Amino acid sequence: MFLNVVDVEATCWDGPPPPGQVSEIIEIGLCVLDLSTLERTERRALFVRPERSEISAFCTELTGLRAQDVADGLSFRDACTVLRREFHADSRPWASWGDYDRKQVQAQCAAAGIPSPFSVRHINAKKVFTEAHGLNKRPGMAQALAHAGLPLEGRHHRGVDDAWNIAALVAGLVRAGGWPGSGSEGVWASG
Repeated sequence: MFLNVVDVEATCWDGPPPPGQVSEIIEIGLCVLDLSTLERTERRALFVRPERSEISAFCTELTGLRAQDVADGLSFRDACTVLRREFHADSRPWASWGDYDRKQVQAQCAAAGIPSPFSVRHINAKKVFTEAHGLNKRPGMAQALAHAGLPLEGRHHRGVDDAWNIAALVAGLVRAGGWPGSGSEGVWASG
């Protein structure tokens, strides 16, 4: 069984968006985790060309992504097609760190009038990690890596690198029996 681990980056500003602009996805980072071997088998960045916003200096500082990096990216609609076709996103379970990514995809799909490329089998890995480690507060991804004794690989706030790191955290949860379905009922249980 495979799990798609997803992290999206979106246009952002140091404060509210400028008039007429909305936050929209500019990168979909994806890591495929083989739940039977716990190997991260695929790592991919899909750049998405923004249509209703521009990448601010604040956004570039945070993500490292510049307007020219995504200018030749896919349309959001085409990125959704790639996710379905190449990663079986509409039938495969998926996870993200928190609910931001799920909600951002849902909002952008609603605005574009297209169905979500992802299945309904989503797991909030941040919530699972918090509960499995008995923490009082939900940590950011970098804090969770430190707590788990794992290195942060790549650049924080780059979708492809964050997805890769989140997949490492999920693998650790599966190994420890803290991931839903990692107990006696098998490697995966939807929910």
